[in-house]
Amino acid sequence: MGVTLNMLTKKSPNPIDKHVGSRVRMRRVLIGMSQEKLGEALGLTFQQVQKYEKGTNRIGASRLQQISNILGMPVEFFFDGAPVGETAQPLGEGLREPADTPYVADFLASNEGVQLNRAFLRIRDPKLRRRVVDLVNAIAGEDEIAQAAAVPAAPPVEA
Repeated sequence: MGVTLNMLTKKSPNPIDKHVGSRVRMRRVLIGMSQEKLGEALGLTFQQVQKYEKGTNRIGASRLQQISNILGMPVEFFFDGAPVGETAQPLGEGLREPADTPYVADFLASNEGVQLNRAFLRIRDPKLRRRVVDLVNAIAGEDEIAQAAAVPAAPPVEA
């Protein structure tokens, strides 16, 4: 019995399957639903939900429709910002909305991002919300300055 090369190499998930799964996770986390609860609603185990969210297992069309109903989002939501493959035909200018940048989706899928988003939305005063944004920008700017100061400058080149 021989071992084929295909058996030795692990197939990486399709980028679109990973993207759709990450959007499922982002929405699930934003509404405070556990993988177990989503799995129950779908008649699956939480491990299967994990595989969907990682893109390891592809979500079929009927299952995606079911997920969209449970999570309260249209099916299109799960494809927003999806990578465009080399064989895909790009839409003409003006026909496509700008995609979310990956770091926004990553941030909203993190526990800190969800907590910060929920807390921020509870701030009713628009001026106070603006001050929070200014504070975060100032802190982020200080980090950049601190990192730049920590990197030693290259010695001057003598002519």
